[in-house]
Amino acid sequence: MSFRVQPAAPARPNRCQLFGPGSRPAIFEKMAAGAADVINLDLEDSVAPDDKAEARANIIAATHDIDWGGKYLSVRINGLDTPHWYRDVVDVLESASDSLAQIMIPKVGSAADVYAVDALVTAVEAAKGRTRPISLEVIIETAAGIAHVEEIAASSPRLQAMSLGAADFAASMGMQTTGIGGTQENYYMHRDGEKYWSDPWHWAQAAIVAACRTHGVLPVDGPFGDFSDDEGFRAQARRSATLGMVGKWAIHPKQVALANEVFTPSDEAVSEAREILAAMDEAQKSGAGAAVYKGRLVDIASVRQAEVIVRQAEMIEAG
Repeated sequence: MSFRVQPAAPARPNRCQLFGPGSRPAIFEKMAAGAADVINLDLEDSVAPDDKAEARANIIAATHDIDWGGKYLSVRINGLDTPHWYRDVVDVLESASDSLAQIMIPKVGSAADVYAVDALVTAVEAAKGRTRPISLEVIIETAAGIAHVEEIAASSPRLQAMSLGAADFAASMGMQTTGIGGTQENYYMHRDGEKYWSDPWHWAQAAIVAACRTHGVLPVDGPFGDFSDDEGFRAQARRSATLGMVGKWAIHPKQVALANEVFTPSDEAVSEAREILAAMDEAQKSGAGAAVYKGRLVDIASVRQAEVIVRQAEMIEAG
């Protein structure tokens, strides 16, 4: 173990982030009543340029008029390469209620991008006397973003989460695909007359998880574009969970239940984790450094793995 112990990520459920356009306030109450842990009201891609101001006003009103309950309410602002982002931050933060918890920054390419938003958020908070500090989430969706992923993860104490935005990431990388997440038709291996599809997002996800875990940030998988393909969504989500990601976006309400299903540890997994902890506790009482559980060796590393599952289950239950 390094002398510098990696910090823990924020202890809050983040199994599913449901997105909805800020220009469609009619759906806000349904989003608030749903099962997603995080609600992302969007000012970016899903809102036409001429509708940006109205969308901001809709979101501000929604922070006052809608009961968001235990939802972690977030607003995705426009990219820093647009003329919209500063108004997104200033207008929303100056007038929104304390139900707003987070600002999501798209297409982050360097730590300086986060610094710019952090500075503006800090100024507005001080000027308006906001009592709830705003957290930040960034989206890695460019070649620059993945190249600078660790410096981005370390960029601000406000930073709580980092997502992979597959579509823009693919475009920035020059990938020959129009698919959003999941396996891709031409990304396969061939052996004995059979095709085997692998995951083209795996390496980027692994880089994001490593950077996030190093700096105490929640790693989150992004969108899965084909919302008619439940099994494809589940498969992508399970790969992400196995790699260490804590949740996934939902771009359609039907994907919320799928994400919650995958990123909530099963009763069987929690039970096994508790049994491993109990077995190791008994072993340590007798002076042993390892134990045998169901025919396999478990040791202190197994304890750390089991503790991850138990803590996650307890956090979700408490939330």
